[in-house]
Amino acid sequence: MQTILLVDDEMRMLDLLELFLKPQGYNCIKVKSGDEALTLLAKEEIHLVILDVMMPYMDGWQTCEAIRKRSSVPILMLTARTDKSDIVKGLNVGADDYLTKPFNDQELLARVNALLRRIANGKKDEKIIKCDDYELNSESYTLTFQDKHVALTMKEYKIIEALIKHPKRSYTREQLLLVAWDHDSYTEIRTVDSHIRNLRDKLKIAGFSTHEFLLTVWGIGYKWK
Repeated sequence: MQTILLVDDEMRMLDLLELFLKPQGYNCIKVKSGDEALTLLAKEEIHLVILDVMMPYMDGWQTCEAIRKRSSVPILMLTARTDKSDIVKGLNVGADDYLTKPFNDQELLARVNALLRRIANGKKDEKIIKCDDYELNSESYTLTFQDKHVALTMKEYKIIEALIKHPKRSYTREQLLLVAWDHDSYTEIRTVDSHIRNLRDKLKIAGFSTHEFLLTVWGIGYKWK
């Protein structure tokens, strides 16, 4: 049974999420703060985190960023704010997808199932891709370069996996969107650019020369050299 960690400061929302998810066979753990979420992640095997943005003391963005420093677990953020800049901010700090309130049970389950399906599909793929000085690990969602490890979100992993498996091939943003997001996701095309920026930042920290590897193909999209 897969376990989903629900993080929201309102018990009513936690109960609603559990009401939607539990009948589908998911085990739900409910916490009301970011601190509690981090504690649970250190103790329990969690397959997915559903995280509210607007929480006191430690908001969803801060919590997401803290989770990303220690885990690549998929994160679905919930927000009542429809401002695109807020949504992009969540993606920039490591969220894999977002869902705006109010939402219905079918929309929630579609997002949850899509994220978990990507994990299952990833495990069926080749576990380690090696080339030159780097290797991509599908179990730990890490990219290793000269003994330096880069932790990736699931979406970052799917993007870089596609690029590395087909070096020198140019991918359009639409193609990368299909690679990393489910086909029924209402994700903005420019979200791909946000994830590419995150990837470049992480690769630079690890010593990658991003202008030699992760290239922008003007008028088309991106490629891995």
